[in-house]
Amino acid sequence: MSFFGKFFSKETKEDLNKGLQKSNQNIFSRITKAVAGKDVVDEEVLDSIEEALVACDISVETVIKIINRLEQRVARDKYLHAEEVYDMLKDEIINLLTENNTPDYTDFTIPQTAPYPYVMLIVGVNGVGKTTTIGKLAHQFTKRNKKVVLGAADTFRAAAVEQLTIWAERAGVPIIKQGQGADPAAVAYDTVQAAIARQADVALIDTAGRLHNKKHLMEELSKIKRVIQKISPDLPHDVMLILDGSTGQNAIMQAEEFMKATEVTAIAVTKLDGTAKGGAVIGIADKFGIPIKYIGVGEGIDQLQIFNKKEFVDSLFQRS
Repeated sequence: MSFFGKFFSKETKEDLNKGLQKSNQNIFSRITKAVAGKDVVDEEVLDSIEEALVACDISVETVIKIINRLEQRVARDKYLHAEEVYDMLKDEIINLLTENNTPDYTDFTIPQTAPYPYVMLIVGVNGVGKTTTIGKLAHQFTKRNKKVVLGAADTFRAAAVEQLTIWAERAGVPIIKQGQGADPAAVAYDTVQAAIARQADVALIDTAGRLHNKKHLMEELSKIKRVIQKISPDLPHDVMLILDGSTGQNAIMQAEEFMKATEVTAIAVTKLDGTAKGGAVIGIADKFGIPIKYIGVGEGIDQLQIFNKKEFVDSLFQRS
């Protein structure tokens, strides 16, 4: 286990390494080629590293910041060996994310929100793993002895309610739902009221993902907020955007579009195990300054992890 693994169990770290394996191999092969036969980190090596990082779906803006940091370090330490580049990259990326206030989470904790449950709206376009993430979150919270209630406020698609019901059964938590076409705000309101009545700790509310109609989506999400704020003006406590990590830099464009529709306070990145584009997470964290709270590194119910930038970077750039 790495030095940074002190916050992670051995099994969690192994899942992270395995989930990022394709991305790690992609980066490792490209960086290895960039430094092959080089004794020092010179301008040619830096140019090759820049190309390698862009090819690994780290956004161009973020890559430029990383390369500038490496240039400053090389200028400061004239005789850095080329093979040190892995450790340098890890250090500078972690420093960059730290300066952008990207936190390191250590467990599936929830903030103190008494006397109300912790209420989170889950947003994201269809197909990104939104419903699956809600189910896995419910499972993780119940494992930590938290009482969870789910709300099926994506009433636009009957399949969305059915899928969330299956996940509620798997996680062993109650679900509040109505029929297809029901008022999403009414479902959200009922979910919060049910969570209060059952003295639940967490209410996770699914919402529709019709990004092609941003005006309607914005109105719907705004209405959900207004209605549940009749219970408390502090609700919801978080609005979490789910992004599909396998889409690479397209996830950044998707996030930009979604943020036009609603205020986002947290991000979860899914499907990292099936892609070599895991570097996109670094660009997402750097660009938006919005906490990435969770990452999906496998299909298993336990394979949704908290996002810890040190652990993530350590696994992404580990040497084979």
